[in-house]
Amino acid sequence: MRRLIGIAAALVIGCSAGAAAAGGQGAAGQAVPGWEAVGRLNIGGRAMCTATLIAPDLVLTAAHCMYDIRHGRQVNPRSIKFEAGLNGRQSKAARRVARAVIHPGYRHGQTSQFQTGTDIAVLRLDRAISGDVVRPLSLAAAPEKGAQVDVMSYSHSHATRPRLQSACQVIAARQSSVITTCRVEYGASGSPVLQTRPGRMPKLVSVISSKAQMGGKRVSLAAPLGHDLQKLIGQAG
Repeated sequence: MRRLIGIAAALVIGCSAGAAAAGGQGAAGQAVPGWEAVGRLNIGGRAMCTATLIAPDLVLTAAHCMYDIRHGRQVNPRSIKFEAGLNGRQSKAARRVARAVIHPGYRHGQTSQFQTGTDIAVLRLDRAISGDVVRPLSLAAAPEKGAQVDVMSYSHSHATRPRLQSACQVIAARQSSVITTCRVEYGASGSPVLQTRPGRMPKLVSVISSKAQMGGKRVSLAAPLGHDLQKLIGQAG
């Protein structure tokens, strides 16, 4: 399995941004009632990522979303807007980002299976979102190999309506990365990997970092959530 992870890491294609995020409606996507904590990051009107509300004023996404794809410099957090539950032309709540805390081990531009595990960032919003409007998602431990997970994401083909992929399989689960059969596209970086149970709110168990190929098949690489995330949350709060 170590060899397979290495192959996937070598073929990683980051899936954060490219075209402007403020474009027209994408193809029809999944309705979002009950999933409004997942939203789109509009990054300076030039790029996009996906993110998830994990506290009234905190959002979780991928660390590489905080860097300009053209010159590699960190973007000004205040140029980023989080649109919770964006579905068509309406969002449940929209807030500017006041601060971004990036995993201290993340080194932008490096690609490896070990880098995936540090590809997380916590963003503090300029104003909290009421729980009556959007209920934050709870965090849980990374899924084990063989588990089924879902991924909800925005992308360039679904820029204003999220896409939900259900019953993907976790094919590898290591401290440095989680590999799933979910297929993600540009803009999906930062998307939540979710575990759901009937009648319960989904739990956020990992964060999409990039897409890759393994054995000729498309897969996604995700960052597991660990103790480092709690430190980032403390620094951002």
